Amino acid sequence: MPSPLAGYGLGASLIALFGRVGGGIYTKAADVGADLVGKVESGIPEDDPRNPAVIADNVGDNVGDVAGMGSDLTESYIGSIISALTLGLYAFVHINPADILSGAVAIDSVALANTVRSVVFPLVIASVGVLASVLSVLFIRIRDWHNPQRALAIATYVGALIMLVLALVLSQLFFSGSQAWGVFGAVVIGLVVGIAIGFIAEYYTSSDYKHVKEIANQSKTGHATNVIAGFGVGMQSTFLTIVALAGGIVLSYWVTGDMYGIALAAVGMLSTAGITIAVDAYGPIADNAGGIAEMSKLDKGVRTITDKLDSVGNTTAAIGKGFCIGSAALTSVGLFFAFEKSAGLSEGAGIDILQPGVIVGIFFGAMLPYLFSSLVIKSVGRAANKMIEEVRRQYQADPGIMAGTSLPDYAQCVDISTKAALSEMVLPSLIAVLSPIIAGVFLGPQGLGGLLVGALVSAIMLAVFMANAGGAWDNAKKYVEEGNLGGKNSEVHKATVTGDTVGDPFKDTAGPAMDILIKLMSIVSLIIVPILIQITPIFDFLLH
Repeated sequence: MPSPLAGYGLGASLIALFGRVGGGIYTKAADVGADLVGKVESGIPEDDPRNPAVIADNVGDNVGDVAGMGSDLTESYIGSIISALTLGLYAFVHINPADILSGAVAIDSVALANTVRSVVFPLVIASVGVLASVLSVLFIRIRDWHNPQRALAIATYVGALIMLVLALVLSQLFFSGSQAWGVFGAVVIGLVVGIAIGFIAEYYTSSDYKHVKEIANQSKTGHATNVIAGFGVGMQSTFLTIVALAGGIVLSYWVTGDMYGIALAAVGMLSTAGITIAVDAYGPIADNAGGIAEMSKLDKGVRTITDKLDSVGNTTAAIGKGFCIGSAALTSVGLFFAFEKSAGLSEGAGIDILQPGVIVGIFFGAMLPYLFSSLVIKSVGRAANKMIEEVRRQYQADPGIMAGTSLPDYAQCVDISTKAALSEMVLPSLIAVLSPIIAGVFLGPQGLGGLLVGALVSAIMLAVFMANAGGAWDNAKKYVEEGNLGGKNSEVHKATVTGDTVGDPFKDTAGPAMDILIKLMSIVSLIIVPILIQITPIFDFLLH
């Protein structure tokens, strides 16, 4: 069973890679180019139709944010189910399924029933999660809301509450006694951890709290202090996020007494993915609405409203990214345990960290997210340079653009973003797919396990840091644009624009791509493990 499931998961991972990395490069090349030449150099408003990169920027909101987030959560959703199904085979019957299939070991009817229940239960939880998401949307639509942040938060809480009730009923139907309460507890822990990580992301990226205001205040002394403050906020945000994740892992294992509980927590967290995607899509919709208002020359009051909605959207996007990171961590832990089971490592001493091959794997695994991030960030930089040069070229070639008497060549900027996204994503994609295969052939299953551990720990820290730093920089800019600390076109505003452009590839390209990297590496490892256990690693051959 695990092999075709892992193949399905690989397809979801590759699409997510395309959406997150390719879409991220597309949108940030346009965004950075539009901001630096438009707002900083030319002093024109964001989304001004005189900016040649404005259409590419608005298209990028859909490509990078909506499609990227949707494909990312879909991948986590599928990965969590795969890990839960695979671990469900071992949850209450500690026998190798291959031995059962070959007839080497008999299985009694009670053990078989337990196995079937533990495999089917995650599928049912995921199914009713869709129902919970639909019901929460219907609940929100029964009245008008004047506070968008409150409406979106309540939608999330209602979905989680409905899911909690349904999980209680289903756990009692599928299991009995302590097992029933254990699996219910694991699902609830996943829901709670997901909400907690979302709140932590909001705390560090919303202008309602001190951290964003601190970045804005630091901008009074220049561009460098803005960047320094943003780095500090992003790094600090890793602490509470990891506390929530670690607590979820420990508690979900404790309530079930098995690794199956961790996989169930991931399924529980992702069970309401429908409402999470809906809440996240709010941001790009509000952003594009503001763009349309600016380009259509509507009343300034309309843009004031859309800017406020866009600021809320930045926070919901940060919450969505935090949710993606948390779900990716739990999903990857579950997939790692599934890999360990499939490789037969759990039957012996497990992965021995004192083995040279494992240590080498951990070091290379910890390095890969940095290499991957550097390639993605440099790709955004190269594409943004081309975008800036094109915008400047158009301004010089046709003065009528700034005068408003002629239209820019929007299609040329769209073409630059599209070509950059398609070409620049190739090398990072190859690293994500080939690194587990190369590690497995050279280091064997144990060394590959070390690679997965190193990559997981390193990538989660980088993802949290970059996503929250970028979100905080963005909302610090929005905070100043609302009229605080001098407002638009002030020196403080210019400093916050610099911070925002630094944070753009952090929060919308490299940071979210970390989720894809660790899940794709885990899925590829799960697919190739049947081959690895049959060959001698090159590293062992060289040592002996």
